[in-house]
Amino acid sequence: MEKLEKKYYKISEVAEMIGLPASTLRFWESRFTIISPRRNSRGTRFYTPSDVDKLRMVAYLVKEKGLRLEAAQEQLKNNHTGISRKAQAIERLHQIRGQLQALLDSLHSLR
Repeated sequence: MEKLEKKYYKISEVAEMIGLPASTLRFWESRFTIISPRRNSRGTRFYTPSDVDKLRMVAYLVKEKGLRLEAAQEQLKNNHTGISRKAQAIERLHQIRGQLQALLDSLHSLR
C-alpha cells in the first residue's frame, strides 16, 4: 500500500491511485455515507488519506468480492476493521504481483 503523504488529494489523483474512473468515485460518494470529501467554494473535491482508505475498502468489497452496494454498506458498518485489513492485504498483494511481473519482463528482455 502506497504511503499517502499529502494532506488532500484531488479526485483525479484518487481515481488513478485506486484504478477506477472519477465518475465511480462520485457515485460511491452519493451512496456511502462514510465517504465525504471536503469541497472548496468552487465545489472541487479534496480527499484526505482517510477518505482514500475508505474508498479502497469500498473498491475491495465491490470490485474484488463482488458485493452489491447495499451489502458493502452493511459489511462496512458491521466489520470496518476486518475489512480494512483485508483490503490492505489485497492491495499489497497486487503491488507485489506488479513488481514480480516487472522483474519477469526485465529478465525476458535480457534474453
